[in-house]
Amino acid sequence: MTVIGWIQILLYCAIIVALTPLVGGYMTRVFAGERTFLSVVLRPVEAAIYWAGGVDEKREQHWLTYTVAMLLFHVGGFLILYVLLRTQASLPFNPAEQSNVAPDLAFNTAISFITNTNWQNYGGEGTMSYLTQMLGLTHQNFLSAATGIVLAVALIRGFARASAKTVGNFWVDITRCTLYILLPVCIVYTLFLVWQGMPQTLGAYVDATTLEGAKQTIAVGPVASQVAIKMLGTNGGGFFNANASHPFENPTALSNFIQMLSIFVLGAALTNVFGRMVGNQRQGWAILAVMGILFMAGVAVCYWAEANGTATLNALGLTGGNMEGKEVRFGIVASALFAVITTAASCGAVNAMHDSFTALGGMIPLINIELGEIVIGGVGAGLYGMLLFVILTIFVAGLMVGRTPEYVGKKIEAKEVKMAMLAILILPLMILGWTAVAVVYPTAVASMANAGPHGFSEALYAYSSQTGNNGSAFAGLTGNIFFYNVTGAIAMFVGRFMMIVPAMAIAGSLAEKKSVAASSGTFPTTGGLFVGLTVGVILVVGGLTFFPALALGPIVEHLAMLAGTVF
Repeated sequence: MTVIGWIQILLYCAIIVALTPLVGGYMTRVFAGERTFLSVVLRPVEAAIYWAGGVDEKREQHWLTYTVAMLLFHVGGFLILYVLLRTQASLPFNPAEQSNVAPDLAFNTAISFITNTNWQNYGGEGTMSYLTQMLGLTHQNFLSAATGIVLAVALIRGFARASAKTVGNFWVDITRCTLYILLPVCIVYTLFLVWQGMPQTLGAYVDATTLEGAKQTIAVGPVASQVAIKMLGTNGGGFFNANASHPFENPTALSNFIQMLSIFVLGAALTNVFGRMVGNQRQGWAILAVMGILFMAGVAVCYWAEANGTATLNALGLTGGNMEGKEVRFGIVASALFAVITTAASCGAVNAMHDSFTALGGMIPLINIELGEIVIGGVGAGLYGMLLFVILTIFVAGLMVGRTPEYVGKKIEAKEVKMAMLAILILPLMILGWTAVAVVYPTAVASMANAGPHGFSEALYAYSSQTGNNGSAFAGLTGNIFFYNVTGAIAMFVGRFMMIVPAMAIAGSLAEKKSVAASSGTFPTTGGLFVGLTVGVILVVGGLTFFPALALGPIVEHLAMLAGTVF
């Protein structure tokens, strides 16, 4: 660990904090339907979309109607993407002549991209045509990211409104989010990435001759446009198999830093949107403080573990830290920081191989996902996941003082607590349930590259990542078999949508309630006590749920490493 390393980390955090109110203010105006500096150009386009879709932008929806519209929207997206994957060999923009994707892999991939997971049991440059990458994957990157954001906004409206029957209009929200937020940023972002050296072409793969005289085919394609939304939308699915460690997906130290910023910027800004919409920006800053404490703790442990390396490496005199699986141009600090950011934000893009991290270094990304990726989280998903824990925290605080808990003027009663717990329990059901099956099913065990606790961690990470809609992996696991394709798709679908339904039920319930004025017995939710209690509740719930599994994987692997045994 070095001073320069910590300066990089603190600079990153400072920029995110500075951007939060600026981006949050803009997003609030967009979702309120107010005029923005882009309205002159985009308002006619927005109106045309409503006209073509038969949408009345002034007509809002009940929470159940909003949720059903969202689900049907993604059913359509799944069918379109599945058909595209199964027929890409006969479609245009396929210069590498990629074959049709196998049924089970197409099923897994289609579910993966509609759920904002972007789990990839394939190598992009060797499997997907340009048309599939653009029309299928990049398209869904925009829509799945927009969905997460608008669902968070709908939940915020539940807290902000009083005696209301509606939480917004899904079609209006997703149109505005895509048109005013995601598309404009990604256009500029794509041009920046091209400037940094990232390919953006429909030309064929390039044949080159090496210095030894061998022939090599270099994959190119419309890379920059996909990378822009995969980072901004916390999707994470790479154009290339090596993802953000590939020089064509992450050419420079500057592109690496900007990609890390783009992963967090919208998720952090949504905390400010929350504060603005409930009428007290300090509420948003308190939530961001909870996220910040958990994030910095994770960065400190991961950076420390990777900087110290392993006992085996140190015994060989390699005391510069663990560089296995990392790009030399990024080094340990940027690799560890990227790993924590991408798993705190359900992004899944990686600039280093998590399978090669030390046991404790790899445990932090795993914990980030298992906590529900509430540390900033995926765009939207992190905020509504955090608000579920806030509801639980307020409930615990209410039990301490013996009165009905309140949060931003709303009574938190039995229905909200039950729905929050239902949503929170979805994660361990899928993660621990499928992992238990995978570590005893012979075909699944045969796909693990490592034995012992590291092999267990590979399976645990796979189902944590898929259920948490992250998409990163311990790369030692061979996931492209029927068992992992089908069970992983189930985990992704349940982890995304079965968490959303209870959250939307909470939004509808809160919107119908009257606002109550704060009293002397109201628990203050903008100070250090609330922040500390929320952090404690998150760690206790996560610890009770996942510590036994972590003890069988990375913890025992670390203890074995200290004794000289590696896996």
